[in-house]
Amino acid sequence: MLPPLAELIDSARVVALPMHTRFRGVDTREALLFEGPEGWAEFSPFVEYEDAEAATWLTAAIDFAWKTQPAPVRDRIGVNATVPAVPASEVAAVLARFAGCRTAKVKVAEPGQTLADDVARVRAVRETMGPEGRIRVDANGFWNVDEAEHAVHALNEFDLEYVEQPCATVPELAELRKRVKYMGIPVAADESVRKSSDPLAVARAGAADLLVIKAQPLGGITHALQLVTAAGLPAVVSSALDTAIGLSQGVALAAALPTLEFDCGLGTSSLFLDDVADLRPVDGSIPVGRVTPDAAALDRLAAPAERRDWWIERLTRCHGVLEGRA
Repeated sequence: MLPPLAELIDSARVVALPMHTRFRGVDTREALLFEGPEGWAEFSPFVEYEDAEAATWLTAAIDFAWKTQPAPVRDRIGVNATVPAVPASEVAAVLARFAGCRTAKVKVAEPGQTLADDVARVRAVRETMGPEGRIRVDANGFWNVDEAEHAVHALNEFDLEYVEQPCATVPELAELRKRVKYMGIPVAADESVRKSSDPLAVARAGAADLLVIKAQPLGGITHALQLVTAAGLPAVVSSALDTAIGLSQGVALAAALPTLEFDCGLGTSSLFLDDVADLRPVDGSIPVGRVTPDAAALDRLAAPAERRDWWIERLTRCHGVLEGRA
């Protein structure tokens, strides 16, 4: 049941979280938080997303705030460090913010950078983490098949755990997977799942070895679990650059998966200079459980009035989309 818009707005708080390093093109992450009968939830589709896509994120937030969630089967979630597309000289400082993490996800294929930049960054991660560390890279679909094959060869010496969304389309992923299979480097799909009208296409095409899933973009925990079951592939739960509130929803998703073979991308609170609650990794993991924002933090991180108005207008439009779907 869709709660009345007025009920969402009544508890809505819009926050702006400053970041240590520019990531995904932003220096400050904005989010709208609201409270329902089950607790706090987050609505934070990226600002460039159209209302039809953003409304799915609102579905997830309402589901988390109004409905009882699937029971957890674990009480802590191992998480990876996230290394933005920084110069190699800054890698050690980034990793130092992710206490005890044994896995690092490294951004590669950043527009305006070169493969040499990627190699230098991944080498710095390997040197900092040592041979025991696990390294995965994320290209966000920016390579074509030939570029991706070349990059995987160039990065192979660093013992990659997997390469995430190396190419944009499902056919490209399938072709790349064939080309690099002999190297033993798995291919993970992210955007081909969460931004697709047919999220199971990647599994049917044999285009990925595992899925990267995110609670908000997939419409909530129950839908994400159904997707993983239908795909029949291992899953890694990741953040959509959420505040601690959104992260707690991702943690609940990871906690409910029947099996969890990989560290999850849910340690991203460490990318922020400040957050509405403390959900940074301790000994490489974070606890399972709902998070309540700190009242002082909500005030300290409150977005300017014009940005609050923008988010309330967006919430109103997306609520209208959901009314139309109902």
